[in-house]
Order: sequence, then C-alpha cells, then structure tokens
Amino acid sequence: MQTADAIIESTWVIPVEPARTALPDHAVVVRDGRILALLPADEARTAYRAAQHLQLPGHALIPGLVNLHTHAAMTLMRGLADDIALMEWLNRHIWPVEKQLASPEFVYDGTLLACAEMLRGGITTFNDMYFFPAAAARAALDAGIRAALGMIVIEFPSPYAADAHDYLAKGLAVRDELKGEPLLSFCFAPHAPYTVGDRTLERIATLIGEIDVPVHIHLHETDDEIAQSMAQHQVRPLERLARAGLVGSNLIAVHGVHLSDAEIAELARQGCHVAHCPSSNLKLASGIAPVAQLLDAGVNVGLGTDGAASNNRLDLFAEMRLAALLAKGASGVPTTLPAWQALEMATLHGARALGIDAVAGSLRPGKSADLVAVNLAAPELSPCYDPVSHLVYAAGREHVSHVWVAGRQVIQDGRHIHLDPAALTAKAAQWQQRIQAL
Repeated sequence: MQTADAIIESTWVIPVEPARTALPDHAVVVRDGRILALLPADEARTAYRAAQHLQLPGHALIPGLVNLHTHAAMTLMRGLADDIALMEWLNRHIWPVEKQLASPEFVYDGTLLACAEMLRGGITTFNDMYFFPAAAARAALDAGIRAALGMIVIEFPSPYAADAHDYLAKGLAVRDELKGEPLLSFCFAPHAPYTVGDRTLERIATLIGEIDVPVHIHLHETDDEIAQSMAQHQVRPLERLARAGLVGSNLIAVHGVHLSDAEIAELARQGCHVAHCPSSNLKLASGIAPVAQLLDAGVNVGLGTDGAASNNRLDLFAEMRLAALLAKGASGVPTTLPAWQALEMATLHGARALGIDAVAGSLRPGKSADLVAVNLAAPELSPCYDPVSHLVYAAGREHVSHVWVAGRQVIQDGRHIHLDPAALTAKAAQWQQRIQAL
C-alpha cells in the first residue's frame, strides 16, 4: 500500500480535462502538494494510506477557479462610487483616492481582504493589476493563494512610481526578488492603451523577448476608448498594440467588448487570450463582449471579476452563470456556451492564458492540488441530475465547503483555517474611515 498526504473522496470529481467529464464516486489522492492519482474511491482506499482521508458525500470536487482579471486591493473601495460611467468613475473617484492613499499598507490590507473573499468562493488563483505588487505578493503568500502579479505600467506618476520607466524598473525588481516563490508568477501589466504611450508599449515588447511572461492589458473596453484612439492615433487600440509588437500568444486582452470580426480573427490567428468580465462590463454599461464569436474563432477566453470597486463581488460562480446566459441571449442560440464550457473558462482557460496550465486549471496527476469542494446536496440544489450544469446555473460561492491550494487546506466547512475574518473586517472599517475623510 502506497502512502499519501490526503485522500479526498467525492460523489463527483469534475477534472475539466478531459472535457465534459463527471466521474462518479471518485477520489483525488494528494502527496507533496500535487495530485498523485485520480481513481474510483474504492480503489483509492485499497491502494493508498493517507494522513487525511476525507469523504464528501453529495459534493463535486473541481479544480480551483482562476480569476483572470482583478485589482485585488481595490476591494477597499467596494461600493465607493456606483452607477456612473467608467471615465467619471476613474477620474472623479478612484484615481483621487489612490493618489492620496495608495501605499504598501493599503495594497497589503486590500489584497488580503480580497484573498479571503476569493478563497471562500473557490478561487485559488488570481491575476492582479495594481500598484505596489510586492505588497500584493506578501498578502497572497500570507493567504496561501496562487497569484499572477502584474508589473503595472502607466505614463503618469502615482505614489508608487514616477514614470513609465520607473514602473517597469520596480516591477522587474519585484519579479527578480520573488520569482522563486512557487505560488507566484508575473505579467507585464500596461494599464490600457489610453494610459500608456507607444514608446512604452514598444519597450514592453522588447522585454517580452527577454522575459517570456504574459501581457495583461485593458483593451477595447468602451466605445470611447476606441474613438479616442482613432482621434489621437488614427488606428484602433488593437492595431496600436500590433504595431508595437504586442499582439501574440502572450497577450491577455481584458474585456474585449468592442471587437470587429477582423479583430476577432486576428486574435485567434495570433493565439491571444481574452479575459471576459461580464458583471463589470454590464455595471459600467460598457457593453456585452462577443464571447460566442471569440470562442467559435478559437480564441482562448477566461473569466475575470475585475475589481470589487466595479463589480462589486469577487465571485466566479456569478461570472460563470452570467457569461453563459449573456452568450445565449446575445447569440439567440440556447446551445451557445454550455455549462461545461463556462467551467472551462473559469478554470483551465484562465490557467492557459497565464501560462500555468501545466500546474493549475484541471485535475490531472502531476498537477498542483488546487482543489475546491462544492456541496450540491443542499435543499436549494436538489435534485441534481447533472453536476456540471448545477455548478454553473444553480450553485453559488456559498456552497463551497473546502478549498486546497497546492495541497494545503485553506477552507474547511466553509470557514477560513488561517485567516481571521473579524480582523480583516476591522481593518477594512479603518480604511473606510480614511477614505470617507478625504
């Protein structure tokens, strides 16, 4: 009999790879933070002896969810300025607060608060774009969550950096310092075409030739963004990125709401990725992204929440459901974006965009044990004919019962093991007082 650290049995195991698979009465065997085996539960009991043996009747065991786009520290500004347009939201509310209060302390506290929310909702990886990435990294490591940290770049000064060169230098220094951390990866994160100049975009393209990491950028989010680009540069934003050498398999285009057929075809041809953020797009009235067309063209589309200041939840269960429903409504075809594909978008597709799909995004032997157990036996979820359908259309983050990141359990019976929610809430209240006093 072989030894293992944990055997986790579940009524269903949804590995995501292979697609459309729900394995009944199976177990995941974990050793040294990785998945050792995935096999029928009775065989696991015979073949392995483990320090932890957990049986979860009525549950579905799935890969940890991957939040492909967020601004974690902005959780401290949740609900600060709602029901207004994007540029007014940024110029009159968000950027003034950041100018006054953005600091390593602000980023650490806001990111830790976000990590607590995400883990409780089954998110085990997030792709962040914000100032002071070293502080965000410290919060992610303290929470025990996997993070892709954006090396943010904008042209104007902030409390974090003086200019584009300074942003890049500081981001690269953080990457050099922390690149050995197994839960951390990095992205270049030029904020958006309207906040980053051509020379900076070209510099990032050169750096990608030296450092093979993704490029995470807001792109084609609003009509105004495109009109502004046409007025200032005589080309649409995607074409600006192409001329700078940034349209390729490293590109994660965030939002991608306003894309022509030719642009969709180009994203597919170049192997680009799109981070679809349906709740944020609707709340800011940016529009509905052409997800059906992107998927039909072969573009890899993952799901993001955006920040809590514009969503206002870091909830990928909500995003899965909304993405599927919007795609059906926009296309007029009820078979568009079925439940299994929405789950792929929230797991494997996001991991693929971040270049970590060899580690996360599905349940396969050798991959990291990033696992989420969802209780599908609750009265409001009964009966359950199809667990994948239930995960997307019926279940919510409140049904997440257990979460592991790299084999380390962080949520048990719906409660944090290592974080103190009361302390996080008290810290958030302190920041609220400071923000309201501005």
